[in-house]
Amino acid sequence: MKILSDTHIHSDNSFDAENTVLEMCQAAVENDISIIAITDHMEAPEIKLGDRSVFGNMIKQITNSVKDAEVANELMNGKLRVLRGMELGEPMHEPKLTKKAMAIADFDFVLASIHNIRNTEDFYYLNYDEVDVPDLLRCYFDELLETAENADFDSLAHLTYPLRYIIERTDIRPDLEDYSAVIDNILKTLVKRDKALEINTSGIRSIGITMPDIKIVKRFRELGGKYVTIGSDAHRNSDVGYMIEKGIETARTCGFEYFTVFEKRQPELIQIWY
Repeated sequence: MKILSDTHIHSDNSFDAENTVLEMCQAAVENDISIIAITDHMEAPEIKLGDRSVFGNMIKQITNSVKDAEVANELMNGKLRVLRGMELGEPMHEPKLTKKAMAIADFDFVLASIHNIRNTEDFYYLNYDEVDVPDLLRCYFDELLETAENADFDSLAHLTYPLRYIIERTDIRPDLEDYSAVIDNILKTLVKRDKALEINTSGIRSIGITMPDIKIVKRFRELGGKYVTIGSDAHRNSDVGYMIEKGIETARTCGFEYFTVFEKRQPELIQIWY
């Protein structure tokens, strides 16, 4: 049986997304997706700012997101499984606040990500003409390793996230061989801790490759990786399910017989059908 999952979806409970959870669910059904996870943004360090955060009150947003996912799962009535998730950003920047974020709900699925390194803006906002890109990437991968080693999560999101903006906005196409040692350490840590690696398909639209690309996914498998999750990183209903089958094909090409969804923080293997 052909089963598709998209386990990286943002609703209007995220500051940068457009559509309600139900609208995202309806798009998933229309695109023959069987399982989704609503993974609205939780930038953990922003919790301390409450309503003063430029991103909004994240405790309220995630509380609403979980409730909306639960309601949607009931309304879908078996047509679609809707999992309660969260994209936990910068979990090691403020560990006490991260614990507070994790206590909001009994999540099914937690993605971990880094959108900015310590004391800098989100990679989206940086002016790359004024940035030392190699140094920025070294700091990013070092923080990602710290996250992989210490954070409480299920899958590591868009491992090569900064490339989305570096490649889009400059003539620089970083050679990731320069960071192969630390990337290997990240992947080995995921294997050791029994964590998943996300294949994020949004990069196909912006820079022509998944995040991470097939080479890194293959390396994860070679190092003993068991779990890969597939996510579109949709921020509007028109992007739900974007290139999900391409993500699954990437997993298969790299030697995975299954992709993974998480319910109640436990991995569930979905056989790749082709």
